Amino acid sequence: MITASAASGALAQPLIERAAALAKARAVMTARGRDARKWRKAGLLWPLFGGE
Repeated sequence: MITASAASGALAQPLIERAAALAKARAVMTARGRDARKWRKAGLLWPLFGGE
């Protein structure tokens, strides 16, 4: 059996900060009337153009 112990607060903090940044960016795009769907599609296609 594998067990692990870690400070969950230290692991969760970067994820919480990233989620807050994404929420802020989404709010800005919504306020500007832009649709995020085209950026999601572009993100999926990006590796095809060598921008890995």
